[in-house]
Amino acid sequence: MLLSTLTGMAQKRDLYEFKMNMPVYADSLIADMSYPMAWGQSEVKDFAEWKRLAKAKVFECMMTPPPSPKSWDITVLAEEQRDGYLARKLEFQLSRYYKVRAYLLIPQDGHQKHPAINLLHDHGAHLFIGKEKMIRPFAEEESIIKDADDWQPMVYGGQYWGDYLAKQGFVVFSADAPMWGERGRAEGVDRSKYDMIAGNMQMYGRCLSAFMTYDDIATTEVLASLPEVDAERIGCAGCSMGAYRAWMLSALSDRIKVGAAVCWMVTSDVQLTLKYGRSENGGFANCIPGLRQYLDYPHIASLACPKPMLFINGSRDKLFPVPGAEKAFGEMRRVWESQGVGDRLVTEMWDMPHGCPPDAQQRVMEFFKLHL
Repeated sequence: MLLSTLTGMAQKRDLYEFKMNMPVYADSLIADMSYPMAWGQSEVKDFAEWKRLAKAKVFECMMTPPPSPKSWDITVLAEEQRDGYLARKLEFQLSRYYKVRAYLLIPQDGHQKHPAINLLHDHGAHLFIGKEKMIRPFAEEESIIKDADDWQPMVYGGQYWGDYLAKQGFVVFSADAPMWGERGRAEGVDRSKYDMIAGNMQMYGRCLSAFMTYDDIATTEVLASLPEVDAERIGCAGCSMGAYRAWMLSALSDRIKVGAAVCWMVTSDVQLTLKYGRSENGGFANCIPGLRQYLDYPHIASLACPKPMLFINGSRDKLFPVPGAEKAFGEMRRVWESQGVGDRLVTEMWDMPHGCPPDAQQRVMEFFKLHL
């Protein structure tokens, strides 16, 4: 151990059992994934009953949720006038354990109630900012603005998605996920510590990835409680990890009426194999223990049926190989069509890499305009 530390070289044995962060028997594990609770494979043939049972299984695998607070206790920390809309920074009691901060954009178009979007930020292996990836930070947040401005061209084509939606007449809400932004480590950002913290959470009998989804469900309730919001017209959207969060939220929250996911949909047999020359790096950000024994990603997303849902993936996206995305699209299409609502599911493969450029943001906006 001392020798490897001094030389900077990893010690290797002639025999091994793991390669590129995966077991060498990964294909055997994949072959044993039968997904017995998927619609069409489940013994339950009544769709409403299937949804009830499958959703209950998802929540069971998500383990114990954070306890709900007695009240949200919402406080406005800052306010800023922007071009046609008002920006607010909120703080509220999201669970009995913790308070959370969020950005809120409110159109000033004369309407008392607006359709609203819970806009969910990405992973990007960049944890210093979260909500600030989606909505432009306040002028007073000088230490954050440059970082957020630098992030926009890399993922969003230089356009803040939230501010764009607010100009189109939507209330927009975005909060940090656990480990991002103002919910990070006291010691500062260190991506390598994420998995250690997630492991410690499991020792408490909790799941960090599930907490992210539980929080997204709860923040949607906070959004619905606001006087500027039409609680019957709430959608959600995101890119990358934000897209994962969006279809999970759409599947598990009745508050969400429409969902849009850009660049996060795949099947596990493609995601977790060495065949495509990549390994899964999302790690605990989308890891819910035991769930793959029952349902794959598209099966969970199908719990959103019959809601209108838009999925966009990129043909040049190196994180989500096209065969996996197209297979997932097909799995979901069979569900929506089985319920006679195939027109409510839109799946598109764009000629683009991983990201959500302005034309994809416009496509999502038009989808929300149509269905909200």
